[in-house]
Amino acid sequence: MGEVEFKDFYDVLRENLDNYDGDYEDFINYGPDLFKLLTDILNENEVNASIRLKISAAIAYYVAPFDIIPETIYGPNGYIDDIFVCLYVLKEIEEEMGFEFLEKLWECDTDFKVVLDECYDKSKDVIEDKKDHILKYVGLIK
Repeated sequence: MGEVEFKDFYDVLRENLDNYDGDYEDFINYGPDLFKLLTDILNENEVNASIRLKISAAIAYYVAPFDIIPETIYGPNGYIDDIFVCLYVLKEIEEEMGFEFLEKLWECDTDFKVVLDECYDKSKDVIEDKKDHILKYVGLIK
């Protein structure tokens, strides 16, 4: 038997969205980096249990195969809701822990404030009336 190579979910996301060129590419291409940011935040000691639960919910939503807009049906556009949930949680972390906390963990060359604000607004606009349904599904609102 040969060596089995396991891929990190980040790598799977990166492959699935590698240079995606289509509708909403201006924020879908940040999906893997936003996912990685969530996982990196979990490594920070000062993150409280409440934030950890929100991050865990957002990560679980990324990996759920049949969420509100499934990737298996919509391809890369199926990540729009995942990115929205991620950004929703990041916005809450920004309010609680400050923008600088997030910015220091952001590893991309792109300005994090631009990604955070513009991608959040764009993803929210695309999912429109599904917003509350998505947030309830993942347990972030009642």
